[in-house]
Amino acid sequence: MRRVTYAMNTSLDGFVVDPDGGIDWGDPDEEVFRHFTDELRRTGVHLLGRRLYETMLYWDTAGQDGSLDAAELEWAALWKALPKVVFSRTLTSVRGTNTRLASGTVAAEIERLRAEPGEGEIAIGGATLAAEAAAADLIDEYRTMIHPVLVGGGTPYFPHHERRVNLELVEHRTFGSRVTYLRHRVTR
Repeated sequence: MRRVTYAMNTSLDGFVVDPDGGIDWGDPDEEVFRHFTDELRRTGVHLLGRRLYETMLYWDTAGQDGSLDAAELEWAALWKALPKVVFSRTLTSVRGTNTRLASGTVAAEIERLRAEPGEGEIAIGGATLAAEAAAADLIDEYRTMIHPVLVGGGTPYFPHHERRVNLELVEHRTFGSRVTYLRHRVTR
């Protein structure tokens, strides 16, 4: 069965977006960017919330002006080829290569994707969408890229549903930039 993963940058105090909506503190260096590219290669489909979808639209046209380096061009090509499903209560249509608007709940979409033939992980991006998937016990792995910064508030990485989730650390790595990657598998 295809695994469902939730991976995002987070501050040391556990936020994916700071109180002002900023994410610039999570800009990756080359080493971290390469890690994200390697993870994208293992992804079969990416589920996104509206805000992350709007942020990631950049990659559909990035590089057309020749401004991207080789690593960024590789990321853009992988991202464009990847099937993407957007969850939104406000959008009536989406644009972008290989992108469609979800027609049901995240639980129904994951069930459908797991039943279909296909390879690669089902990745979830966006804290609100991940919280919905976590509440339904659908996340198999949490992948946190922890940046050495305290932002003091904002949107939390981990959903707060007042339930216990047991995790097993299966991988960890500290990059030269002091960013720490942790991959935890949910133990059921």
